[in-house]
Amino acid sequence: MNGDGTNNRRLKLALLAGAGLVALVAAWWVWRTQGGELRPLVDQVLGRVRAMGAVTFFVLMALLPAAGCPLTVFTLTAGPVFGPTLGMPLVLVLVWVSIAFNLALSYWLSRYALRPWLARLLSWLGYKLPEVAEADHRGLVILVRVTPGPPYVLQSYLLGLAGIPFATYFFISWVISSSYACAFVIFGDALMQGRGRTALIAVMLFIALTVAVQILRRHYRKKPAQP
Repeated sequence: MNGDGTNNRRLKLALLAGAGLVALVAAWWVWRTQGGELRPLVDQVLGRVRAMGAVTFFVLMALLPAAGCPLTVFTLTAGPVFGPTLGMPLVLVLVWVSIAFNLALSYWLSRYALRPWLARLLSWLGYKLPEVAEADHRGLVILVRVTPGPPYVLQSYLLGLAGIPFATYFFISWVISSSYACAFVIFGDALMQGRGRTALIAVMLFIALTVAVQILRRHYRKKPAQP
């Protein structure tokens, strides 16, 4: 992709991110003008999430990221909300199951149900659908998943539109996404519970994942494509 195309894509992504930031700032301003404080607001939000129940929460986690909702909305709240009642091991299992379902749903939407519309959207954002040899399918999935920039949902749609076989797409995506999700769940729970040592462990896990990601990126960027 040429430089102009790359810059154009970055501009459009920046505009979308800017719109989200403006919405967040507006919400923060409304909250501040009404005399809100951070901790009571957080406790209120978590209380409402807890009231909806674990089944509703994890069903929403399985569905909404396919519509563009950030996965971190769920991973950062799952631990402090449901860890005390369900236990952290079960929470992590439910997170893994939710991500697995979401990956399957995103693949079906991009590969079949919404393919024409999503292809036009990605084209507008400046992403060109790659033509990949069968021997390079695994490398492409790894490279897309570990390259910073495209949001989680766009990564899934890009891989589905590229025609990657489901098994290759699913298992690699699941391992990478679930690894990051576990770190976010542990970090969110430690942050809300004031557990400094656990939060440090989560940060170390982030660092380890980041190092592994950079190693994978360098390996697959240097690997020549198969004819």
